[in-house]
Amino acid sequence: MRPTQVTVSSQVASAAIPVDWRENDFKLALAVVLSAGASLTYSVQHTFDSVQDPSVTPTWFSTDGLTSLSANADGNISFPVIAVRLNVTAYTSGSATINIIQAGGR
Repeated sequence: MRPTQVTVSSQVASAAIPVDWRENDFKLALAVVLSAGASLTYSVQHTFDSVQDPSVTPTWFSTDGLTSLSANADGNISFPVIAVRLNVTAYTSGSATINIIQAGGR
């Protein structure tokens, strides 16, 4: 997976960002960076459900260490997941950008 960035500028969950859960040594590095003067609260979430199948409604789980934040933060996921997303739960101004880098056994 190439490094990926997604920006959210309102109270909304981003689209699901699929990752390669088949990697031999699954690792995801995650960082959320807020724009200057941003006033918002966000969480990073992950799912084990298929996000490619429109008949499936994914169940989203909060990612440890990246929940209910209002400042720049980083973390990781060291177990296979299908997708991640950025969920802005309160919004006044600004934007939040999630940066994802996946390492693996290739």
